[in-house]
Amino acid sequence: MTALTHALSSVDAYVDFFSRQPWPVLRRTAGELAHLEEDLDNVTRMNLAAVVLSDPLMTMRLLSHIEKHRQAKQNHDIVNIASALVMMGIMPFFKAFSALPTVEDELAPCPWALLGLLKVVSRACRAAHFAREWAVIRRDLDVNEITVAALLREAFEMVCWLHAPELTQRVYIMQRADRSLRSATAQREVFGVTAREMQLALIRVWHLPELLVNLLDESQAEQPRVRTVTLASDFARHLSLGWDNPALPNDVACLNALLRIPPEALMHRIGAPEEMWPKLLPGTHAAASPATTQ
Repeated sequence: MTALTHALSSVDAYVDFFSRQPWPVLRRTAGELAHLEEDLDNVTRMNLAAVVLSDPLMTMRLLSHIEKHRQAKQNHDIVNIASALVMMGIMPFFKAFSALPTVEDELAPCPWALLGLLKVVSRACRAAHFAREWAVIRRDLDVNEITVAALLREAFEMVCWLHAPELTQRVYIMQRADRSLRSATAQREVFGVTAREMQLALIRVWHLPELLVNLLDESQAEQPRVRTVTLASDFARHLSLGWDNPALPNDVACLNALLRIPPEALMHRIGAPEEMWPKLLPGTHAAASPATTQ
């Protein structure tokens, strides 16, 4: 594994470096796929999709593969993982994705980087869960697209833990020292660019669907679908630092404007502890929890 230890000069330089690096998956994913392959007669696209969607790195590999092998008759993007598996077929899937490299092997010499990566993966899965729930509330036309977009919004940070762990750790150290420091500010200080600037450039190099590019493009933030993905990712990131994170009240305000459901229902939907309601919803009738208004 080639590890980047210094900032590069431009987005293009980062794209060139990261696009040449290996793309492993979680060891758990490789093991589950190997187990399923041993009993092909009983494999369904739904249980296979569940394995893929539990691993953002595997999800990226599959979507990239589908897009690279896109047929002329395919006139729309495939972001739904179950649909991708129908198009590809179960046998071809296992032929294309057998004996995959794992992040645990790649990062064996650097266990603290592995821990950092696994935390981002967990956060991405949590963001995907939030995005799916919120898309259902909004009655989105395809909640699966929203789910996958939220799952992959942290893709660049995962790649950074894999191939630039020292720089990535420096970002986290800065934010631990100053909890009000925004991620983009710390990233620009260390990398010279932000994750968002890198993300869209890398997604195109990785041959991911254009629909996914659109859903991750914050310049289209006025669109409810993009706002759902962005907010789910930001909320999961901020929540990972605790319910007292000073960024959460703004997230909740944005979510309240997006979903337009009663404040109490919103608090229950996101699992907020009742003692945190006054800080998360200042100035509303939900600021006092039910336990304190009786």
